[in-house]
Amino acid sequence: MPRPEVLDRIKEAEADADEIIEEARREKEERIAEARDEATEIRETAEREADELEEERLAEAREEIEREKAEILEEGEKEREALTEAAEENVEEAVEYAVDQFEEAVHAQA
Repeated sequence: MPRPEVLDRIKEAEADADEIIEEARREKEERIAEARDEATEIRETAEREADELEEERLAEAREEIEREKAEILEEGEKEREALTEAAEENVEEAVEYAVDQFEEAVHAQA
């Protein structure tokens, strides 16, 4: 093979190799960009799911607090009613006692 043909084939082979290398570099960069995009999407999805879970747990906690609050208020109302009833009974007894004491004092003076 004549020397100019050999040189042309070498140049062609080098050009082909350069194209292959450039294509490999572009493909590598594409894959890296795709991986970064996918990682960003995964992170954003995870953050969104974490936010939703946090909101769900907060809502559950609020509901539990409201239930406990209602129970405490109900117990407090029952205790208040019992104390009011006991106080009313004590008032009646105190009035009776005071009347009895007054009557005794009046009878003692008479």
